[in-house]
Amino acid sequence: MTLASRLRSGTAANPSLIPAPARPLLRVDKLAKFFPVRRGFFGKLAFLRAVDGVSFDIDRGETLGLVGESGCGKSTLGRTILRLIEPTYGRIVYDGREVVPMRSEELRALRRKMQIIFQDPYSSLNPKMTVRSIVGEALTIHRLVRGPREEEARVAELLAKVGLPRDAMTRYPHEFSGGQRQRIGIARALAVEPEFIVCDEPISALDVSIQAQIVNLLEDLQDQLGLTFLFISHDLGVVEHISHRIAVMYLGKIVELASASDLFERRHHPYTRALLSAIPVPDPARRRLRIVLEGDVPSPLEPPSGCAFHPRCPRAESGTCDRETPELRELVPGSRHWVACFFPEGV
Repeated sequence: MTLASRLRSGTAANPSLIPAPARPLLRVDKLAKFFPVRRGFFGKLAFLRAVDGVSFDIDRGETLGLVGESGCGKSTLGRTILRLIEPTYGRIVYDGREVVPMRSEELRALRRKMQIIFQDPYSSLNPKMTVRSIVGEALTIHRLVRGPREEEARVAELLAKVGLPRDAMTRYPHEFSGGQRQRIGIARALAVEPEFIVCDEPISALDVSIQAQIVNLLEDLQDQLGLTFLFISHDLGVVEHISHRIAVMYLGKIVELASASDLFERRHHPYTRALLSAIPVPDPARRRLRIVLEGDVPSPLEPPSGCAFHPRCPRAESGTCDRETPELRELVPGSRHWVACFFPEGV
């Protein structure tokens, strides 16, 4: 049985249910993160452009899926938004407040509203701490409980919310399966009652039989608690199911952004078309022609001039694509379908 068949039917995100508010919960404007890299002991200092001038919004209660090949900068973007990694430049605005200039005390208060679920449930939990300590630590740090008894009751409530029994709190991470550990990670993220959660490939390290359970759990929690997600994944089928909108990333940049239904029906960027053509489709009537890109992904240490995708693009035109960088622009005003391409397909 495929993962898609295990996902709860009839619960795919519906973008029409999320009207665009006047002010998004999160706004990212020209955000960048460059890592300095020295080639050799006396080599010249270069910069790895992990995130290169990214802009997008996320509405309250929405799930924005973020997809792209490994190494394109997805996880770095998610961690930079939370300031787990300091940005090189750009703006992060959360609920109208500028995040980048915040000092440690202001940032600690914001941590209650912005959390992360890590990719690997094996390495993200302290093996020397019990589940009660792992989940309850944030409750103590943010002074959300009054004493050990209230903390125990709150931890038990959080474990029940993610489908774990009360007696799990006395055990250690190594005593649980991968799926159970990820549930513990989700409970830890929920402990401070956040509004926004970065889900950094939360199912990629799990067995296929468990992945759908975690995706369905996240959907249930979003419905119950009104959560907003940035869902990072390379599994396009899952992203299509859980997301209201999807952003496609290539070499540190967003190349296309649209509602999930619109992106899968009318994908305009050549990279998006190639990426989506690789999704396995069991229904022969829905199968697409596989588009195989030539060449390799360029190094973020030496990105190509002009459009980063032009060396592999079948529509690239010399003199334009290899010299100028396309801006992410809305194809039709009000459509909320954005593409960074001089010659988008189907336009």
